[in-house]
Amino acid sequence: MWFYRLAHWLHSFGIPFVPRLISQIARLLTGIEIHPGAVIGSGTFIDHGMGVVIGETAIVGEYVLIYQGVTLGGTGKEAGKRHPTLGNNVVVGAGAKVLGNINIGNNVRIGAGSVVVKSVPSDCTVVGIPGRVVHRHGEVVLPLDHNQVPDPEGDVIRSLIARVEQLEGQVKQQSLNSSAFVFDCSLLKDVRPKHFDRDDERSQKCDDFVGGAGI
Repeated sequence: MWFYRLAHWLHSFGIPFVPRLISQIARLLTGIEIHPGAVIGSGTFIDHGMGVVIGETAIVGEYVLIYQGVTLGGTGKEAGKRHPTLGNNVVVGAGAKVLGNINIGNNVRIGAGSVVVKSVPSDCTVVGIPGRVVHRHGEVVLPLDHNQVPDPEGDVIRSLIARVEQLEGQVKQQSLNSSAFVFDCSLLKDVRPKHFDRDDERSQKCDDFVGGAGI
């Protein structure tokens, strides 16, 4: 960050070559590449930063926590402002990619390995490829508690397992009650996965999963 602050200061005066030289020296020594044109607020911390890349027009707010392998990059299809803008108190998990001229609100948590290509409102958690917002608005969580990041893929798999188990139980019971067993498709209407209390919750989880959350 010290290298970046110096390079950014020189870049703000329009000095050619030298700011980029400083950033490349920093990249050689630390494995972190920050373009001198990026704007980074105070209190930003890069933890185990090998492989971090922050693009020229990226804007990072205050007290942002960035883990290793994170990319704040462009999509290659834009001109002008082509990198993301992060708000304050954002946590970006290891290996996450935030791409394009998008806005990430305050207090957002981006799960490890996620690929975010759309803007995210404040006080949300994003996981998956492509990144999907998991609805946890207003819930206070510790920024380093990675075990609290929701698992939409696991939720859907558990739902499917519960559904299969219930279907198997229905089939087994029906076969015991009739020597000439004919499966009644109407049984499917009565299946209620144990993992979800309501049909609309199960449907929402499945829709998010099919749309890419957690994959």
